[in-house]
Amino acid sequence: MSEPTPTLSKEDEVREALRAVVDPEIGMNVVELGLIRRLDIEPDQAHVVMILTTPFCPYAPALLEQVRAVAQQATGVPTTIEMGTEMWDPSFMEDSAIANWGLF
Repeated sequence: MSEPTPTLSKEDEVREALRAVVDPEIGMNVVELGLIRRLDIEPDQAHVVMILTTPFCPYAPALLEQVRAVAQQATGVPTTIEMGTEMWDPSFMEDSAIANWGLF
C-alpha cells in the first residue's frame, strides 16, 4: 500500500495558490519574493498582509487585488488585503529564489 499524501494546511494551500501571482517587473511570484507577510484564515473570512518590493510600485493596486482575489478563491471565504508597512528586503525571498536571481 502506498503512503497517503500529506494534507496541506489551509494556509499552505493559499500560499501555493498565490504562487500564480507574479510581479510583472521582476518576473517572480509574490511568495518567492516574500511579499506575503501574514495570512489570517478563519472559517468565515480571511485576511492577507502583503508588502511590495518598492513603495512606489506602479503595479501595486493590480497586485494587491490579484492577491486578494486568488486568496479568496483558495479559501472560499470573503478575503481582505492590507498593505503592510514593513520595507521589503531581499532576505525575505525564498532561498531557491535568491539562488535563481543570482543576488548572493
